[in-house]
Amino acid sequence: MSRRGFLRSSAALLTVAGADWLLSGAAAPPQGPHEDTAAPFDYARLKGLARARAAQPYVAPAKRLPAAIAALDWDHWQAIRFRDERSLWVEDGLRFQVRFAHPGYTLDKPVRMYEVVNGAAREITFDASLFDYSRAGIRAAAVPANLGFGGFRILHHTDWTRDCAAFQGASYFRAVTGDMQYGMSQRGLAINCGMTEPEEFPDFIAYYLERPARDSSRLTLYGLLDSPSVSGAYRFVIDVGDTQIMDIDSALYPRRPIERLGIAPGTSMFLCGKNDRRIGDDWRPEIHDSDGLQICTGAGEWIWRPLVNPAAVRVNSFVDDAPRGFGLMQRERRFEQYQDDGVFYDKRPSVWVEPKSSWHKGAVMLVEIPTPDETNDNIVAFWTPEDKPQAGTEYLYGYRLYWCREHPHGPKQATVIATRTGVGGVVGAKRSHFAWRFVIDFAGGDLAMLGESAHVVPVISASRGRIEIPSARRIVPHPQQWRAIFDLALPNDNLVDPVNLRLYLSLNGQALTETWLYQYMPPPPAQRKI
Repeated sequence: MSRRGFLRSSAALLTVAGADWLLSGAAAPPQGPHEDTAAPFDYARLKGLARARAAQPYVAPAKRLPAAIAALDWDHWQAIRFRDERSLWVEDGLRFQVRFAHPGYTLDKPVRMYEVVNGAAREITFDASLFDYSRAGIRAAAVPANLGFGGFRILHHTDWTRDCAAFQGASYFRAVTGDMQYGMSQRGLAINCGMTEPEEFPDFIAYYLERPARDSSRLTLYGLLDSPSVSGAYRFVIDVGDTQIMDIDSALYPRRPIERLGIAPGTSMFLCGKNDRRIGDDWRPEIHDSDGLQICTGAGEWIWRPLVNPAAVRVNSFVDDAPRGFGLMQRERRFEQYQDDGVFYDKRPSVWVEPKSSWHKGAVMLVEIPTPDETNDNIVAFWTPEDKPQAGTEYLYGYRLYWCREHPHGPKQATVIATRTGVGGVVGAKRSHFAWRFVIDFAGGDLAMLGESAHVVPVISASRGRIEIPSARRIVPHPQQWRAIFDLALPNDNLVDPVNLRLYLSLNGQALTETWLYQYMPPPPAQRKI
């Protein structure tokens, strides 16, 4: 990340397509540009446009949905179908096509779309003829011209029936692995997430789609981001494959100081799992898009923090200097772990964030929000810099996103494959006090090399309380896996403050595993069983 003083943009930078209305915030003209109307475009011009926009007062995007569209419920809005034969680049013999989403339902702030060809951008004009309204219960004549789009979906030539990425709603976007299954989302930016004040959700107000080369499986697109606190320019280079890679550059221009800036925010869902059965009345054993936060610190330590569905909002900061990466990951990959043959949680992608240069001092933040069901995204993870962003400064962040099944270049050490918890104590013996048990299973790394006499020990620490009955042993049915077990006894019967736990397996001083972190919330005293 580099920083430099706020610069006044030159007139040349503002010749980008759409600059007039994007700068002023005024409504777009009732008709789109003519076929021969185009303006020079590149990433530098887009940054100049974002910089100039940030120097002006924020103008909220107009919610211009006509009554017929605004009144549609989810089912009827979903029934509006884009006509596949009108896809962008459908007749050009390229490896990509783009299909546009209709505004409506929660997509009540239409965005502008542009195509970039040979360094010039031309607007893609909204036209009701692009869509089939026959199943939505409305007439195309009731839809005004040049309404704007709700977003877009990207299709690759390997499958023209299912999209591989989608950008729609605020600054949200999603992608798939070779399983073609959506799961968690990423965002362009998060502002004041997990604070007592309301969170601010920036919007991508315009997208620029660059026509790819004929034989390329890489697609480049750009986004102009705006919110009351910041304006920004983004460049995405998307490399489609079994692991889909997005190479992202962003330039941010704050309008005012920002208390908590969230870089590369991932948004996911965790309802219940092996370690958390607080919502345990569903017939499926586990329900989650991601089961843990993984971090590779600037010092090279690998950390695994299982997710929970908390009873109250939890916000945790993992302070670091120049992290090597982090991400919300879905490690459990067997159908039997979910038994869900409708939405296939076993196929949900993990997303690993890899900075392209040093992000200096800050913290990976994890926000966990209570949710009663699986329809709410209740997990957010992002990087926040130690220095608070200030108005009049440019902030540059570059990173790669890996949408993957397995980590693209994970730790060489053994990793956590399961976390389980339950009441502690010795079976068959009378318990004298309340204790909570933790069982952590590891696999991989050098565990398969360990001989029968290897003296493996769990290295455990707790922020409060007492560790009891610690042990580490090979799992007999799975000899290449090891299990760590310990009880946590609370320091007093009334403690309800969180307890932070840390564990890894060691052999003769050598760490065999990544570091397991956990935050345990003791139950109220009346609910503690002895």
